[in-house]
Amino acid sequence: MGGFFSRQAAPDFERDLEDMTGKVVIVTGANTGIGLTTVKYLARKGAKVYLGARNESKATGALAQLESEGVAPGQVLYLHVDLSDPRSAKKAAGEFMKRETRLDVLSDHISPFLCTHTLLPLMKKTAQEPASDVRIINVASNAHKRTSAITARFRTPEELNRDHTDAQWSDWSRYAVSKLANVMHASALQRRLSAEDIPIVCMSLHPGVVNTWADRTPAPIIANVLFYFFGDDLEFGAYTSCFAAASPLVREEREHYEGAYLVPLGQLGGPGDRLPRSEDIDLQDELWNTTEVVLENLGLL
Repeated sequence: MGGFFSRQAAPDFERDLEDMTGKVVIVTGANTGIGLTTVKYLARKGAKVYLGARNESKATGALAQLESEGVAPGQVLYLHVDLSDPRSAKKAAGEFMKRETRLDVLSDHISPFLCTHTLLPLMKKTAQEPASDVRIINVASNAHKRTSAITARFRTPEELNRDHTDAQWSDWSRYAVSKLANVMHASALQRRLSAEDIPIVCMSLHPGVVNTWADRTPAPIIANVLFYFFGDDLEFGAYTSCFAAASPLVREEREHYEGAYLVPLGQLGGPGDRLPRSEDIDLQDELWNTTEVVLENLGLL
């Protein structure tokens, strides 16, 4: 697996990803870092990719960068979405459905949940088409195993929105719980789709330890030093997301990937990679039901 004190051979995107021509993909948080690198490789394999980001000027710069790296003009399109605002997430999903008649891959807890919920009818429709291969991917992190996530509960909106100011590093604690939610949402959604016999594969993943956010940590100097010596580069970090979106193995061995948690480089996570309670069905349903209550209270469901 990727992370501190580990190195692996450079990933081979061209060899490992299948042709994506004719497929439509949304990647959120995609104007920089792992998201942008993921967009690049999926577009190079022929997908029509919507780059979801909240800052249009930065997104425009990202599109120019992609074209300078060989992505054809018009292959990647900007989709305005601010995942810190559930209303923006729902509006973005609605705008997308006005522009497209299919959605093959969604790579994105409150706002991602709502975005997925809004786009799900279109993805179900796409999944019923001949030779379809629809996937929903939640980019999580091995941070979901931190102490704050080990004890997190979601019985009420207050618990779901807990600020963790009682923790030593509250920002990291909130981050860990949000990533736990990403992992559990993928599993819970997979159970629901499988129960309906809808052929959509839902996955969550840890991209590796990549320096895209060290300056936002409570100890940025220390974090930057650690990332410099022991972190992974963007190509490495984007590979597992690209694998989840475009590897033929996911289609050929669907039963192994449904609800799975992936680790670098595109491997199925083992017992030590995933927090055991993330597979607790009662806890997953607790998260799902409370998320719906929050969105209903906001008038968004």
